[in-house]
Amino acid sequence: MNPTLSRRAFLKGGAVTAATAVTATALPGSAQAADPGGYLTTLFDLSKCVGCGECVTACRETHEGDFPQPEKPFPKMIPARVPVEDFSDSRDDEDRLTPYNWLTVQETEVTWNGEEQTLYIPRRCMHCVNPPCVKLCPWGAAVQEKNGLSRINDQLCLGGAKCRKACPWDIPQRQTGVGLYLDVLPALAGNGVMYKCDRCHDRLKEGENPACIDACPEDVQTIGPRDEMIKKAKALAKEMNGYIYGLEENGGTNTLYVSPVPFDVLNNASGKGPGLPDLAPHGNSMAMAENVGTAMLLAPLAGFAAAAGRIFLTLKRAAKEEETS
Repeated sequence: MNPTLSRRAFLKGGAVTAATAVTATALPGSAQAADPGGYLTTLFDLSKCVGCGECVTACRETHEGDFPQPEKPFPKMIPARVPVEDFSDSRDDEDRLTPYNWLTVQETEVTWNGEEQTLYIPRRCMHCVNPPCVKLCPWGAAVQEKNGLSRINDQLCLGGAKCRKACPWDIPQRQTGVGLYLDVLPALAGNGVMYKCDRCHDRLKEGENPACIDACPEDVQTIGPRDEMIKKAKALAKEMNGYIYGLEENGGTNTLYVSPVPFDVLNNASGKGPGLPDLAPHGNSMAMAENVGTAMLLAPLAGFAAAAGRIFLTLKRAAKEEETS
């Protein structure tokens, strides 16, 4: 539970309230003014991937400090409608997406044009051009950067999983027992924090590549502006007489795959289950009128909720500083 907030801490935190509120209310859809054609997009050449897992290892090592450290026992939810999702005892699992594993490689064995092939598909957040997780997050915890990547602010997320329900690939994963909900009505609000690939946004800000790209020994991924990556994808698909995924799915994504085998064939051969994204997305979330309408209605709420969350965190830090001073 958070320490008692004294009058001095309240005033100290309140000094930034106005600025915080203005910033936070701009969070939902913050990248709408950017040019989608210039969004940073990654192109995967599936004909090159050998399933070595170097990308998975690099991702885990880079984000080790971002992984959740849950508090146990978990608060009992009232009503008990939100299930506990605890991956803390299986942190080393790499065969599915978890809060501790933001990238997994799916192996598929198929027969196409009379030839048996084994293909490997690195799977993580698709970073949609128009991400439903961002548009429909009621608390403003999911944001889209100006370069097109989407990420979840673990300091604001309450773990309600609206992002996963909105995601056509069910990608975000929840860890119970961590996050803001522990300080705000832990029995009633949320149930943890949602986690997914953030495209190494800190590295991108420093002009570096995401860790998975630098670690790949086979040059599977290329990163650049979306318009440029689309041209490369089309040229590569023509060269190998292949197929492209990500041009239209959910309105287009900032992840493009090129494969020598049709994606419906790959999908039929791929493993299915929790934490294993389907290559046949369940509908176009942002194309649904009710979702777009909901997003418009929720945008102000999300902004104010994000502001409230930031204010609460500021007050909490100020109280801790006061205790140690």
